[in-house]
Amino acid sequence: MAEFALPANSKIGKGTSWPVKSGGKNVRKFNIYRWNPDDGKTPQVDTYEVDLDECGPMVLDALIKIKNEVDQTLTFRRSCREGICGSCAMNIDGTNTLACTKFIDDVKDEVNIYPLPHMKVVKDLVPDLSNAYAQLASVEPWLKSKTPPPPDKERLQSPEDRRKLDGLYECILCFSCATSCPSYWWNSERYLGPAVLLQAYRWLVDSRDEATGERLDNLEDPFRLYRCHTIMNCSKTCPKGLNPAKAIAEIKKMMIARQG
Repeated sequence: MAEFALPANSKIGKGTSWPVKSGGKNVRKFNIYRWNPDDGKTPQVDTYEVDLDECGPMVLDALIKIKNEVDQTLTFRRSCREGICGSCAMNIDGTNTLACTKFIDDVKDEVNIYPLPHMKVVKDLVPDLSNAYAQLASVEPWLKSKTPPPPDKERLQSPEDRRKLDGLYECILCFSCATSCPSYWWNSERYLGPAVLLQAYRWLVDSRDEATGERLDNLEDPFRLYRCHTIMNCSKTCPKGLNPAKAIAEIKKMMIARQG
């Protein structure tokens, strides 16, 4: 299911075409969203031709090649190139994913690349994550404990308690899930969204944490938690194969359990 929806400023014009310089036989077109807040122009889509015989296999490889060899003004985030940092999250072929783990050959025909949907755009493929990071900070995603740590060892967990964190700690905060969620599109100022709620649950279920009541109180709000309508886009699009929708459901169950 395609998840892309245009940014608020959605009047997009036809941009510049950049044909491949060499006579390559394995050429693919990349249609890339461009917007510069400083030039006063409306957003546009530029088309770049890339010879895949001279390029790595991932979409990020093509973006780096375009920036290095064709158009140095192209702007995007990237860092690890290993699907760990989450920096290069963007909308590719209608789905939110990581450019560094998306194979070019997985896309048929032309490759359409846009920033994460329904977020303000800083420039080109760079979304403004200020609100998302503020929401993350609001759930205090760190261990909170009044009990002093043992003087001669770490805080220990049983293997069973440790396994409860599987599927949670792997989140890389790329926000692909949040920006694929219609509930987050409509209520992003108040609804925390699947990425942040998965992080909240990661600490709620941690056996070493002693702030469960405080954390649940912080989430007890008509919007912060309960705007989730189980649409499941978040779990379908997660590039790490995680299930934020399940984490949200588990938080709701914890809310009911303490009321009963």
